Amino acid sequence: MSEGSTRKPPGGGGAEPPQRGGLVIVDKPAGLTSHDVVARVRRLAGTRRVGHAGTLDPMATGVLLVGVGRATRLLGHLALHDKDYLATMRLGVTTSTDDAQGEPLVRIPASHLLAADVVAAMTAFTGEIEQRPPAVSAIKVAGVRAYTRARSGEDVVLAARRVTVTKFTAIDLRPDADLGVLDVDVEVSCSSGTYIRALARDVGAALGVGGHLSALRRTRVGAFDLRAARTLPELEARFTLTPLDDVAAAAFARRDLDAEQAVALSHGAKLPASGQGVEPVAAFGPDGALVALLEDRGDTARALAVFVG
Repeated sequence: MSEGSTRKPPGGGGAEPPQRGGLVIVDKPAGLTSHDVVARVRRLAGTRRVGHAGTLDPMATGVLLVGVGRATRLLGHLALHDKDYLATMRLGVTTSTDDAQGEPLVRIPASHLLAADVVAAMTAFTGEIEQRPPAVSAIKVAGVRAYTRARSGEDVVLAARRVTVTKFTAIDLRPDADLGVLDVDVEVSCSSGTYIRALARDVGAALGVGGHLSALRRTRVGAFDLRAARTLPELEARFTLTPLDDVAAAAFARRDLDAEQAVALSHGAKLPASGQGVEPVAAFGPDGALVALLEDRGDTARALAVFVG
């Protein structure tokens, strides 16, 4: 994957990005919302056509995919890719938000727990599981965000959803007898829609002591990980983005078109199915440029998004 275009913003703004746009892989700092990061990138890129894939809470750090220009059309699909995290669960304290940003609710001593007990509890939340999202989340209930309802005093209980946790491994346990807590550092690989703070909550509940998420760092989203990420100060000094064509080639299965197919697809025609499965496929023209993102429907492939014309 090539690094792509470079912009050095003069003063408070950058030059207009390449017409086709690209992806900025940001190492988000703690304390900023994902929307705060988007605002920073808009200023650097010199365009308002910027969005992000896969929200990170303010306390979380790590990989945030920010699309610029036409690459914003890929964001909804990139957000559905699996993700990796490094996290810390604090066992022995429940909070109102299931993470460290909430108010402490119940404290039950947990520093006595054995590693084998913790690992056994975590194993029950590995694989394909039913997970109840936190009440303080962005999920809409009758058109209103759950966190809005919860913060207004409403008792919000969201329906469980099926998610997949392919890896949930304890890498360090640090008991604190003075506080009565057990901090557990974990590695997690999971499907889109998995709440890491719900894992901490549920492991704590299974152990009878409660728990919450005290730290979270996202290390990968699909094909993009921390090795390609840049901090905001680094981007301020040298604004780079990964070109749209390279993003699609890295993130999706590939289908190469001949010139006739590329022109037909750009004008709204359907093509025969690719036969590459149910996931979106990136279709490229003879010049190597991304033409469209395709989805097989029966015997035909239809465009989810078109990037030429």
